[in-house]
Amino acid sequence: MITIVGLGPGDAGSVPAAALDALRDAPDVRVAAGVADDVRAMLPDRAAPWDDSADPPDGAAVALPDAAADALARHLPGAATVPDRATLRNRAIGARVAELAAVGWHLRTACPWDREQTAASIVPHTIEEAYEVADAVADGDPAKQRDELGDLLFQAVFLSQLLEERGEGDLGDVARGQVTKLISRHPHVYGDARAREAGQVVDLWERNKRAERADQGIFHDLPDGLPSVSLATKAQKRAAAVGFVFGGLPDAVDKLCEEVAELVAAPSADELGDVLFAAVAVARHLGSDPDLALRATTRRFRARVEAAAALASRHGERFEDLPPERQLEWYARARMAE
Repeated sequence: MITIVGLGPGDAGSVPAAALDALRDAPDVRVAAGVADDVRAMLPDRAAPWDDSADPPDGAAVALPDAAADALARHLPGAATVPDRATLRNRAIGARVAELAAVGWHLRTACPWDREQTAASIVPHTIEEAYEVADAVADGDPAKQRDELGDLLFQAVFLSQLLEERGEGDLGDVARGQVTKLISRHPHVYGDARAREAGQVVDLWERNKRAERADQGIFHDLPDGLPSVSLATKAQKRAAAVGFVFGGLPDAVDKLCEEVAELVAAPSADELGDVLFAAVAVARHLGSDPDLALRATTRRFRARVEAAAALASRHGERFEDLPPERQLEWYARARMAE
């Protein structure tokens, strides 16, 4: 059996004693090409070089930095690892995030643009990156998701660095605070509370948040700067956390129909707002995020209009020049062709 040994993040001062013990006792030790010379000097003299052009030989103990060791372990699911796979994964992630934080620190000191940034100037980019993540998820493209998630992660790294410069915390404090929060809000996982369904988990989460912030009122953490659909969704969640909710899904649908009837009877911006708010309530009862649902519908609409334009073009008609009724005919044909 192959044994994969993680050597820490890559520097000699961080090599775990368990790794050295495992390599000292191994009859066949191979060292990856990417291991630094000062780390290599700590390993057994009999260690032979290994590159990734082929899998290690059976029975070998392969020494690599944590990130490379985790990648090799995923490539060789039957291999043993030191430390165990879960610990190696966590260490590898930590090494990569630390590497990103180091790049952020360097850019902050070496790049004229980065030096000038403040939290206020960075936040618009953060919001933009969050929307790009949502688009990547909707596309279902894993490579694009990794790329956009990386952009969003760097936003958190950079904003945490600004906190650190002011002496108000750092990336580790941010991460630790999130760990504490998630554990406290999942008592059904880390405690004695029970929640067997997703809806019960959401209710429990909101109740716990409400208990933590009882002094902040019902609508705590509800920034007016949120996009309108997100603002409505959060407002309804906060109200539901104290028991203020209009029945179940059938009641929500009835309320939506009622609001639509009122809009038909007296068209106005206020009545339209009521319809949209009622639609958000239906989404909540369906367990669907209304923003994501609306985005998906918008994407379908865009694809259908583009398909209608293409159909018209193939028949010698320019979609943009057609009257609305003719455009709708092509639109209907595009839908039928899906």
